[in-house]
Amino acid sequence: MRSPKILLAATLLLAPLMAATARAQASQPQSQGPVTVAADDLIQRGNDLYNKGEYAKALILYRRAEQRGSDPAAAAFNQGNCLFRLSKFPEAAAAFRKAVRLSGGNLPAAQLNLAAVLFRLEQYGEAIGAYRRVLRDDPENLGAWLYLADAYVRVKDYIGALQAMEKARDLDPADVSLVYQTAEIHAALKEYDKAVVLVREAYARKPSEVDFLFYIGDLRRAQGNLSEAAAAYREGLSHRENDVDALYKLSDALAQDGKPFLAMDYLQKALAIKPEFADAAVFLGNLAFDAKWWERSENAYRQALQNGGKEGLEGLRNLAYEFHRQGRNDAAAAVLTRTLALRPQDAELKAEAKEYKDLAEADKSR
Repeated sequence: MRSPKILLAATLLLAPLMAATARAQASQPQSQGPVTVAADDLIQRGNDLYNKGEYAKALILYRRAEQRGSDPAAAAFNQGNCLFRLSKFPEAAAAFRKAVRLSGGNLPAAQLNLAAVLFRLEQYGEAIGAYRRVLRDDPENLGAWLYLADAYVRVKDYIGALQAMEKARDLDPADVSLVYQTAEIHAALKEYDKAVVLVREAYARKPSEVDFLFYIGDLRRAQGNLSEAAAAYREGLSHRENDVDALYKLSDALAQDGKPFLAMDYLQKALAIKPEFADAAVFLGNLAFDAKWWERSENAYRQALQNGGKEGLEGLRNLAYEFHRQGRNDAAAAVLTRTLALRPQDAELKAEAKEYKDLAEADKSR
């Protein structure tokens, strides 16, 4: 089951500011003397370079503009954007902090970018505080609520995450993905029944998303409710019958529920669709081994080994040992001899096969 992860990366407002724009947003009248005008020209030239993707050159001009008396908040903000584009995240955070301070907290873009860079730096505690400041002034910022929820998830404060997600859902009740993401947070709290109710709601609103049904199966399996997990996987497979991952999960639920032969049937179906699915082949081999279905076990392990599943080799060795334990050294030798056809350069395997052959010869001579 997937762990809660609301968004992948923080989004920044990366369009550069003109100095006059920053002054207007910050409501701080500045002198418009010749020095400032010349500095503002440097800002404009920096913006032109920035828009061409020449961030290092733009950064130099923004710093010169700051030295010549340009609006300091705009210069710091634009420097932060350049530093972010250059992947200098700690320096970008410092620049955005400076822009927030110099604007008296009245430059929303700087506050938002600071929060986003702190998130990128995985400084989630600070990011939470920064996003809260953003939302204090802009409570309808859906993206900020989502990133705030994600930051809470990263520090395992799932109650805070739920509160933030509820705010996001209030802003966009039509977005089914927010319902799903809220369910993931409930799952992290092991509130599986609540999570299932939400995912069912999401599926009812968007029945084309069959993955919702498979996720219900994951939730029920994590809960230990194996019969309902199997029912959810079957429901999903009735819409997407060739989903090999769902077939594998259904097999796992059935095996845990004490129904290994049903589980083997579904694994065989998964392998018919995707013969190279080595994990499914190993699983099938293990179930057949436990059921003492030796031929089916060997065939499954061989299929896994043929497709790069190293556990298939261990399964075949275990099968040979089982035959040895039963006093059937000839069968043990035969299994490893057939396996050598797939691993002809494996000296250790050759030695094991010879050992069983020698034991088989000794058995015959008694």
